[in-house]
Formats: sequence, structure tokens, C-alpha cells
Amino acid sequence: MRILLDEMFAPAIAAELRARGHDVISVHESSDPPLAGASDEDVLAAAQAQERALVTENVRDLRPLEAFLWAAGGHHAGLVYTSNRQFPRGDPATTGQLVRALDGLLRDRETLSDSSIFLTVCLY
Repeated sequence: MRILLDEMFAPAIAAELRARGHDVISVHESSDPPLAGASDEDVLAAAQAQERALVTENVRDLRPLEAFLWAAGGHHAGLVYTSNRQFPRGDPATTGQLVRALDGLLRDRETLSDSSIFLTVCLY
């Protein structure tokens, strides 16, 4: 499974996951097309075009886009939702927790095609 991290996640998370052997990029690193500051629609479209599951905290905006996509007969490579409550951005431990949780997901699942999940903290 390939992953695109939305803009609320530091590029260091993508780098750490790549160091663990995963195909992960951040919207901050994307240049074709440039995605930093892009609309949710453009980020989701880029994830679709690149066949990457999108990891985001933006449940409120992405769930309706996902529903609209399905209603139109479209598909996506997966949506992984997190929350600032589950992975607090101000906590220094969050990067490691998020990396471990995503690493576990990437090792356990080959695909999330047309699925959405809520990521939880990995306890190991």
C-alpha cells in the first residue's frame, strides 16, 4: 500500500516510514502536482491518481468527498483518518506513535481500496 500524508503531518513522518521500507510521501514533498496548501478535493484527486491511501485528520471535509466520489461511481485507494485527540500535534511523543501505528497498518494490510479506517495508537 502506498500512502500520501495530508498537510497536518510533518514530512519527517513520511521520511521515517520510508526508512522502514514503505512508499510514503507528504503533501509537503509533492511537486507533481504541488499539494502543499491545495484544496481537499485536489489532495484526494492526487491520492487517487497516484493510487495512494490518504492519511488525514480532516474527517469533516473528506467524508462528504468520499461519499460524493462513491455516488459518482468513483474509487479511491483508501482513507486513513486520525485525530488530534488520538495523536496530539503538540506532544513530542506523537511522531513516534503515529509512525508506529502507520508502520503496523502498512505491514498488516496490503490495500485499503475503497475503504476508510480510523487509526488508533499502537501500544507496542
